Amino acid sequence: MTWVIGRTLLAMLLVSALLVERRLPRARHPGRELSVALILIVLSASILSAAHVRLPADLVVHPGEAFPRPGNLVSAGLFWLATIGYHRRLRHKSSPFDLSLYFAATLNLWCSLAASQSERQLDSTFAFAGILQFSSYVVLLGGTLLDDVQLFESVRVLSVSDSLTGLANYRRLMEVLDGEIERAKRTGRTFALVLFDLDWLKKINDQFGHPAGTRALCRVAAVLRAHSRAIDTSARHGGDEFALVLPETGAQGAEEVALRICDHVAQDRETPPISISTGFAVYPQDGETIETLLGAADRSLYRMKKRKAEKAPAAKPGAV
Repeated sequence: MTWVIGRTLLAMLLVSALLVERRLPRARHPGRELSVALILIVLSASILSAAHVRLPADLVVHPGEAFPRPGNLVSAGLFWLATIGYHRRLRHKSSPFDLSLYFAATLNLWCSLAASQSERQLDSTFAFAGILQFSSYVVLLGGTLLDDVQLFESVRVLSVSDSLTGLANYRRLMEVLDGEIERAKRTGRTFALVLFDLDWLKKINDQFGHPAGTRALCRVAAVLRAHSRAIDTSARHGGDEFALVLPETGAQGAEEVALRICDHVAQDRETPPISISTGFAVYPQDGETIETLLGAADRSLYRMKKRKAEKAPAAKPGAV
């Protein structure tokens, strides 16, 4: 009786979860409807328990019949509905936890069917049903743990990534620079910091709209991502500025990389045409702290922007 009650209650919970999930997006008072659903489940479980306790033993077990324990067919039917529901749900949600719910419902379906064939306690079919029941819990626990791992990894990536461009964010840039400085102190090797600034972003926003300006930032980020080494770190420094940290790189290498990135951005055929200005600093020649390196690279960048402004004072985005 306890087995049947437990199986049926679990099946009711799985089916109810599907119904509640489908209902919640249209619910005016989600909290109230969740409370009502839980109350209904508790009441149903109580009625079910009372009904099973009052049943005589000869109605629960029928040795020699096709289904010696027919009470398990009720939970089997509910698990069958849950299996169908969670399988359809996988079309829209396929995380490890969602997959584990489907497999757990399937295992419990076969568990209830196996238990319905048991003629006495702890016979072979009952033992097999117990194994299936335990397996469903293992699958559900494993899916939960994998889902948590993916969630923590997603949170970690979001914490160090720029939401617009997908590059490293300012916090991650500072961590990388700090790590490179410590490594350079130990090994005596140099590294370079290159800054890039998207030219005339305000004019692009004014002339073509803010979506075009946002797209321009993403275009620069795509070039940085595509034309950087695996050991390099490309980041959004803030606003329309980007940064590239180049380990094991000196002044000549930094200049070559900066010009190559500028050329690739200028060759982008999307509309409006865009260009970037660049400047760089090398550790330890241009500075031995993050602040001094950023300051040196920033001064180098704005010297280039000043030269561009002097050459083409009336330049517009469409003519870059």
